[in-house]
Formats: sequence, structure tokens, C-alpha cells
Amino acid sequence: MSPDPAEYPEYPSALLDTTMDQLRTLLAVYEEGTALGAARLLSREQSSVQKQLDTMNRNLGALYGEPLVLKRGRGRQVRFTSTGEALVEMARGTLTEWLEGIRSNHHRLARRLSIGSTRYTLGYLLNAVETVNARFEQEGVELKMSHVRTGDLLDRLRSGELDLACGSVRTTGVDKDDDARLADFEVLEWRRSGLSLVTNLPPPQLPGDRMQVAELPKVPLVVSSRGLISGFLQGWFGTDYRRELKVAAEIDAVHYGFDLLRSGAVRGCMLVTEGIGEAVAEGWLAEGAGLRTAELVDDSAPRSRVLVGVFARRGERALHGPGHPLSQLWDALARVDSSWRVGLGAEPDRDMS
Repeated sequence: MSPDPAEYPEYPSALLDTTMDQLRTLLAVYEEGTALGAARLLSREQSSVQKQLDTMNRNLGALYGEPLVLKRGRGRQVRFTSTGEALVEMARGTLTEWLEGIRSNHHRLARRLSIGSTRYTLGYLLNAVETVNARFEQEGVELKMSHVRTGDLLDRLRSGELDLACGSVRTTGVDKDDDARLADFEVLEWRRSGLSLVTNLPPPQLPGDRMQVAELPKVPLVVSSRGLISGFLQGWFGTDYRRELKVAAEIDAVHYGFDLLRSGAVRGCMLVTEGIGEAVAEGWLAEGAGLRTAELVDDSAPRSRVLVGVFARRGERALHGPGHPLSQLWDALARVDSSWRVGLGAEPDRDMS
């Protein structure tokens, strides 16, 4: 029996024109305080964020009878009205319900697994996939693979965009169970280490093969603008670390930093993970040819470390059982972990991107 059109609900056009992306932008502005902060969080132009905010303020403001935000001048924090704050909570609930619904159906079907890896842990993920691929093909399991940057790894897992990821995160706990940032995740730990410096400075300007964290302000630095390395610098020198340090160049990927140092266009030290430093020192990372390394000694408390391994949302494997594709791939990665400990040395830690 067809529904009676007269009984079918009508929705205001302002509501129907509001997209999920606009709701995410509203949440980002609320959490960051400014359109500029939201733009950085979402990796967008500020003008794009501001346009979406203005559109929602105009359309939904008219629908609700009160604007969502009040303009306070360029660069100042956005002020949300009570209506705006209520809509933020509604947006958060809407997006969360959709994610949970998608995730629930996704696992019910158990035919698609979204996995991610940083560049330098991709080889270990591919080795594990190779061992389960025949069974996955037989069972009709589709693997969706993504490149993950260290700064986004946990957020992409938390949002449900990924089911499993291999890579690196910064941790301050004695072990993974002590770090509050990892409370929502199950972790298969491969390695825990510190940072190193890769440099083109001659020995008179950087003598020896060790440097204390407290000495970093004395040398020009090449640093990542976000993610793992930025987290270390904020932990050591505060959020305004650029004022404390001589930042010669900011980079988005370690490969670009290697190019700068090898070219001589920038003279200084690049902060990298200890594994990358070892790879350069041992001569099996072509990008580091002609450069030398120094150990970075961290005597701060609590001491920050790089944790390299496999990550998934806590409880997911237990919820779906050992036969689920997620559990099968996790177990395969655990076996790769064992072979790495025996024969592959420090390579899994060569990650920054």
C-alpha cells in the first residue's frame, strides 16, 4: 500500500540543504574556536570554512529564529548563541549515529575491511595481507587500503573511517596501557623508541653524535608542521615552540626534508624517528645519502616516546570473534611482528608520514 502524500512529512528546504560536511565544519569551528583553527583541523582554506559557516548561520538561523554564531571581528573567537550550541550537540549526535549505523552494518556484512598504513609500515601490512588474501578472496572480503599520516592515525580509527592501522604515535606512558590517549584502542606494539637528528651541518657546528633536547634551540631545525614531531616539540617547549626554536624550514613529509638538506638549500638538523636515524647511519636509506645522524637525548619527565605498531578500536575484535576478517588480519600482523623481531631490526620505526 502506497503512503498517502498528505501524511508524508514536509521538511524545510534550509534543513534539506544542510550537508553532513557542513555539520562537521560547525563542530570543528566550535571545538577550535575560530574559522582559521577549523580550517587547519580540516586541512582546508579558511575562506571555505567561513563560507560554510555563513551559509549555516543564514539558512538555519532563519529556520530557528536566531543566528547560530555572532561575528566578533577578524581573528577573534567565534561566539555561539544558545541555539548554535544546541545545534552543535545535535550535529554531534547525528554524525555519531550515522557512523555507528554504518559501522554496525559494515561489521554485520563482514565483507569489507578498511585498513591504513604509513609509508614505512606498508611493507609489513602487505606481508600480513598476503597470508590471508586467499581466504579473504574465498570469503568475498574486500580490502580498502589508505595512506595514513601519523597525526591522523588515531582520529581516523576513532571516527570509523579505518578498522585497523599500522604506524606510529607519540606516547608518554611507561607502556601502552598507561597512556590515556590510547585508552580507546587495542595496540599490538612493535617498537618503542625516541627521536634522532639528521643533519648536513659540519662537525664544528654540531660536534659529537649526541645532543640533549635542551640544546635544540642552539641549532637551525627542519621540523614537521603537524603530527608526530610537532607533538614532541609541543611536549618539550609548549604550543608556541616556534618562538623558542630556530625553525629553518617546516615540512609536511620527511622526504621533502631530506631533499632540502641534501641540496644544501637549508643548513640544519631534521628531527626524525630513531628508526629513520638508524637507517641513514647504516646507509640503507638512499634519501639520507651524504647526511649524518645524532642521537637526541630526552631527559624530560614524563619522557615522550614513539610507539610503532598496529592499532584498532578497543573491543572490536572481541565483539566480532576470531573468525572476523579484522581478527584474521590482526593475527597475521602478530606473526609478522614475530618475524620482524628476529630478522628485520629497526625498520618498522622509519615513519613520519
